[in-house]
Amino acid sequence: MKGWEHFHHEADVGVRGFGATPAEAFEQTAVALTATVTDPERVDALQAVGIECAGQDLELLLVDWLNALISEMAVRRMLFSRFEVALDTGGLRAKAWGERISRARHQPAVEVKGATFTELAVGRLPDGRWRAQCVVDV
Repeated sequence: MKGWEHFHHEADVGVRGFGATPAEAFEQTAVALTATVTDPERVDALQAVGIECAGQDLELLLVDWLNALISEMAVRRMLFSRFEVALDTGGLRAKAWGERISRARHQPAVEVKGATFTELAVGRLPDGRWRAQCVVDV
């Protein structure tokens, strides 16, 4: 039931995640975020980073979550490949595992600047899976 994909957008990149729960969909959207930069399979899950976002609205939490990851990527000079998200009434608590960027090994394609409200949506699909998506500025 889990998975991710990119979707077409004129100037930037759409990231979309699917899962049995909203938390799984958020995790998969984070994998799609990494995939805008490099192949997630090339990123070793060596170091864990904790992330917390406050709020109740799932759509706003998705943007906050992705922007927190983008910030951690920039500040720590890391890429992430494994994610664990917990959602509750107070917000989001997560761990992201990754490693420092190696230009030679990861061959980063673009730098992600931020998650946007463009095409922002979090909801349940007719087949019962959850989908979380937005456009990221590259």
